[in-house]
Amino acid sequence: MATRIAYAFILLVNSIISWLMLTPWALKKLEHLTLDYVNISCQGKQCYGYVAVQRVNWALGLFHFFLAVLLLGVKSSRDGRASLQNGYWGPKVLVWLAFVVLTFFIPETFFQVWGQYIALVGAMLFLLLGLILLVDLAHTWAEFCLEKIENTDSRGWRALLIGSTLGMFTASFAMTILMYIFFAASGCAMNQAAITINLIVLLIITTISVHPTVQEYNPKAGLAQAAMVAVYCTYLTMSAVSMEPDDRHCNPLVRATGTRTASTVLGAIVTMLTIAYTTTRAATQGIALGNNGSHAYSKVGDEEVEHGLVDQQPSSRRQMRAEALRAAVDAGSLPANALDDSDDDDDESEDGRGGKDDERGGTQYNYSLFHFIFLLATTWVATLLTQNIDFENEAVATVGRTYWASWVKIVSAWICYVIYGWTLLAPVMMPGRFGY
Repeated sequence: MATRIAYAFILLVNSIISWLMLTPWALKKLEHLTLDYVNISCQGKQCYGYVAVQRVNWALGLFHFFLAVLLLGVKSSRDGRASLQNGYWGPKVLVWLAFVVLTFFIPETFFQVWGQYIALVGAMLFLLLGLILLVDLAHTWAEFCLEKIENTDSRGWRALLIGSTLGMFTASFAMTILMYIFFAASGCAMNQAAITINLIVLLIITTISVHPTVQEYNPKAGLAQAAMVAVYCTYLTMSAVSMEPDDRHCNPLVRATGTRTASTVLGAIVTMLTIAYTTTRAATQGIALGNNGSHAYSKVGDEEVEHGLVDQQPSSRRQMRAEALRAAVDAGSLPANALDDSDDDDDESEDGRGGKDDERGGTQYNYSLFHFIFLLATTWVATLLTQNIDFENEAVATVGRTYWASWVKIVSAWICYVIYGWTLLAPVMMPGRFGY
């Protein structure tokens, strides 16, 4: 967990630095630090850090690319390369900062092409990945609650499932009403269409989730999953209409004065925190991407203890000790928990830092995939910060206040509905491929 938090923190710091690079203040400081050698411009015109944002994010992306390559095939902490993932933080930070410095010796034309084409494709892949994981989370949450209810007949779990479902539907309709009141005035056709389409699709997808035919082929489908998808997609729609420009007088939040700078800064930080959290969660959920093939990733606490029979010559001091303890437990000389204590001691001794090594039997997630997803996250940050930003009119750059960003969120909500709808209809259309 500490490793994942550390990588998320690096992404958060990198994202905030990228945001600061958009402002005239950061641009002037950067040029001053380089003795006016670096003149950041786009097509010969000053653009307040477009290229700087691309440089900083490309450097972190390159850092994760190299780690992804170096960690290919690592399946447990017994592999010496595993320490690259969980240790050497000082050298890794220095390498990352060195990459940032080196990017300023690369011509600007490279980053203009990178930002306009390659980073844009990576950003779209990152968004799609997030939507797939959201749908997976909806199904996982509902099925987990149902399993608890079936196994324990607990009123608490039943109340939690019903209460959360009702709460998410209530929040969805409340947000829809607020959007109609504040963002769907006369002349705001884009907002009216987006809000109405979201409401209609929400009702359709909810109806499909409880349709008898769907329930026959997938008994675990229901309102709980639909509620989570509905509240997320409605939130995306509300975020889209509340962050669009106010040139058509459809966004009263932009016209609110007094706290605009504070809200801009807070909104930027919240956005970066959300990206860091989403990236970390996505990077550790390989199973959701269909990564459940030949390598089974272990869970915390899993050990390679199978049976008590000696079927091979012990090859290490640890194995000899384990066999001796197992024989003593079988003879009644020691309690059964002595084996657990032994495993814990061995894990601590295997971990060079004195902590428990919970990945000796297998890594909890795919290290290379983890870094590849972080690479995609850097492209999303760069794209979000630089797409259609009006640098000339902003003292403090806003994050996502463009029609491009609004439409990305609106379309993302529609795609999320499509993905969830497919998970409902696929068992009906291809029953042989699903074992419900």
